[in-house]
Amino acid sequence: MNAFYHEGEIAVQQRAGVYDRAQRMGQGIWSTMPPALQLFLLGLPMVVLGATDPRGKVWASVLFGAPGFLQPLSEHILDMAAFPDSADPLYERFARGSVFGIGLLAIDLSTRRRIRINGVAQGVERRHVLMETQQVYGNCRKHIQVRELEQVYDASKQEVYRSSSLSAAQERWITSTDTFFIATAHPERGADASHRGGNPGFVHVPDASTLIFPDYAGNMMFQTLGNITINSATGLLLIDFERGHMLQLTGKAHIIWDERHVAAFPGAERLVVFSLEEVIEKRNAFPYRAYDVSYSPFNPLLDER
Repeated sequence: MNAFYHEGEIAVQQRAGVYDRAQRMGQGIWSTMPPALQLFLLGLPMVVLGATDPRGKVWASVLFGAPGFLQPLSEHILDMAAFPDSADPLYERFARGSVFGIGLLAIDLSTRRRIRINGVAQGVERRHVLMETQQVYGNCRKHIQVRELEQVYDASKQEVYRSSSLSAAQERWITSTDTFFIATAHPERGADASHRGGNPGFVHVPDASTLIFPDYAGNMMFQTLGNITINSATGLLLIDFERGHMLQLTGKAHIIWDERHVAAFPGAERLVVFSLEEVIEKRNAFPYRAYDVSYSPFNPLLDER
């Protein structure tokens, strides 16, 4: 490891031929939240998170609340006035009150702005989560689709469905998505949460237990792929922004570098293969809706399939 990166990140940077550039980019990693970021957090209605459950499985989830539910108490401490619901695989981790590694993705879909915040967190009384920051850094706005979130008051009861493989409807959901979130973790550096986006169809589902998606050109830091190199445990989160449903998946991931396979995915520099172990579908779980979408101009055009 060095001051900015662990051994997995460095290995991917070197294989991709961008190690020197990544070292320069690493100088933009802070340990604290600067004032501009603190103001950004105050205006957000949601934040994506990644963490490991008590069994060692990695999950991606989301916390939400009225703007202001994210309160920086200092440049190091963030108070989140929200808790995962009791059906969430990370609920037990928060409810225990123990300290654990967590990765946050603070993202404003209306402006494509995103910041990653990694550190340690602890669930406290009044269903709050306190987080101490260790790594804070911005990401580019590529591949983020613009959506304007509107809060809805849907009286429909949340429904939860669990399985070890995808249903046909879930496969269609995944292959038509333009956005998902990914959580990974390093055994010493902790968890991370990130965003993946593309035009509908950019995620392939060859069977009910496998997803394949492209790794497009990004910030060259490779936090996600670096974690996967060391620890294959990975979590994915999809949100149906029109209906308010969420899909959480956990499993193992690995990277494909072979250009013969990568060439089948327009714009891809590498591929990630995700092998599903568990899936949780939560209907009527997301309290916001977005019916219009503006696709990123950076999304590669996809071949008709």
